[in-house]
Formats: sequence, C-alpha cells, structure tokens
Amino acid sequence: MSRSLFDSDVPHPEPSNLTAFAANDLNRDSEHRDEQSVENALAKDGTHIFAFAKDKLVLKHDGQVLDPLFARYELQELQPHWDETILLGYRKTGEPRLAVPVGIPAEELESHYKPADGRTLYRDQLVDDVLLGEFAQAASLIRWNGDNRFCGRCGSTMEMRIGGYKRVCTACEHMIFPRTDPVVIMLTIDEQRDLCLLGRSHHFTPGMYSCLAGFVEPGETIENAVRRETLEESGIKTGRIRYHASQPWPMPHTLMIGCYAEAKSTEVHRDESELEDCRWFTREETLEMLERPGANGQASPPKGAIAHRLMRDWVEWKKQ
Repeated sequence: MSRSLFDSDVPHPEPSNLTAFAANDLNRDSEHRDEQSVENALAKDGTHIFAFAKDKLVLKHDGQVLDPLFARYELQELQPHWDETILLGYRKTGEPRLAVPVGIPAEELESHYKPADGRTLYRDQLVDDVLLGEFAQAASLIRWNGDNRFCGRCGSTMEMRIGGYKRVCTACEHMIFPRTDPVVIMLTIDEQRDLCLLGRSHHFTPGMYSCLAGFVEPGETIENAVRRETLEESGIKTGRIRYHASQPWPMPHTLMIGCYAEAKSTEVHRDESELEDCRWFTREETLEMLERPGANGQASPPKGAIAHRLMRDWVEWKKQ
C-alpha cells in the first residue's frame, strides 16, 4: 500500500469545506438571471440585503448583536444605490439574498452601525460561516462592478446587467463578466526527510510562517504555476503536484488554489525581496505552530486560512 501523500486524498475528501469564506450554499440560479431578476427579488417578502460602504460590510449594531442583513425599508438612511443592486441567489426557503452599495461613507456611519472588511469579519468571527461565504460572493461582485464603470475599449459608460453579472458598454456594446484571479498556494513536502517548506513575508505578523503563494500567469497551468513560484521564491525544484483544496478570498476577488508539491531539491535560496525567511520545518515544529501559536515564537496562519488547512492536513495525513 502506498504511503505517499501524492497518492491519497486523506485526511479529508473535500477539505475546501473547512476553509473560511467557503460555506456559501445559496442557489445562484444563474441560468435564470435576467433584467427583471433584481426587481422581482426586491419585491418579494422576506428578502434580506447586505449593505456595503465601499469595501466594508455594514452591520447593524445594538451593543451586543451584530446583524449584517437588512430589510429594504431599513436601508433608507444609508442612501442605497438601488440601481447597482446585485442578486446573490436564494436561500433554501426561497428567500432572496442581495447586496447593495450605499452612499454613506464608512467613517460617517452612525454608532448603531459597524463597518467591517473581510479580514475583520473572518478574524474576529463577527458572522457565522454561511454568512461569511455569502459575504465573499457579495464583496467580490460589488468591487468588480465598482471598478468597471467605464469601457476598457472606448472609455464610454458601462451599464450593469442581469443582476450584476455582466456589464455592457453604452457606446460600443463591449461586454465583460465578473473576474476571479487564480492564486496558487502550496506546501512543498520533502517526503524522504519528512519536512515541509514554509516562508515569512516581510508584511507578516511577527513570527508567522505560511505556505508560499503566487498568481497564476496567462497561459499557465496550475501545476506549472506551483513549480514556477516555488522555484522563484525558494530555489526549490518540485516534481509531482497534488491539488488539495480551494478558498474564495474576497480581497477583492481571488480564488486560492491549495496544492502540495513534491520537493526535488533541498537547498533553499530564497528571494530576499519576497521573503524575510524561508526554511524547512519538521512535522513536530509545524504541529507546535498550529496547536500553540506563538509558544516558541512562531505561528501558523489562523484556522480557516487555506495555508492552515494545508499545514494541518499534512501533519494529520500519517495518522490515517
């Protein structure tokens, strides 16, 4: 029986479900989106709406409970831009879920509102997992629509169509659709020595080590992006690549693609402009970072981050 990580899907059959921003179970009903979808959803009883002040989600705040969901009548004082409303989808009950940008800046909100960006929502657990997943979809679409008000071909105004999933130029009729930026994030494994490769970016919090990562370039496969980025950042050559999990990362519209990479060399030559440090860690050292972050001056990314998932699942793989 094989004992290679690259020949198995343990310890989880679908580890993406264990990452933050991934619990969105809305029925997107994409095949039925049309120009009346938003209007019909807003007119339906029980509709709930996310409000965004730029990139920050507005939460109702009564001193104890934080609530990100608004009925339509509750939004009036926030100056909602109804013509920019996005239809996210429908709950299993049939309740529509929408998102709308508002005119009140985050810094001018009254005290009974609390604005929060995606990192704060996730880090401080301000909303449950399902709402966090719905936020990820909403935040990405709000940002994409806001960033594409003018045509990239002729410079004319673009109009939102089919509930926020298409924009069309009013002059040349050029059409664009929401984007997702693929990023590979990988844990390179030296199976012979039972070590994993982790790095520290210059902007990380003190002591934190994580997986290496980088954007997939045009015309590049996921596997080749993993090999290229690992070599560029650490000098380590890699062989087999195994996809493990993915994670929506709505800052602003990224898809993190988590992989394991098989080390084919051992001597680290880090890119000093990218990394403050990069080195091999034992299974025991990695477990210590996961279980007791900061205890020895080192820490992993927090639970819910895909890097945390890659690290923990490598540690737990041999227990299966």
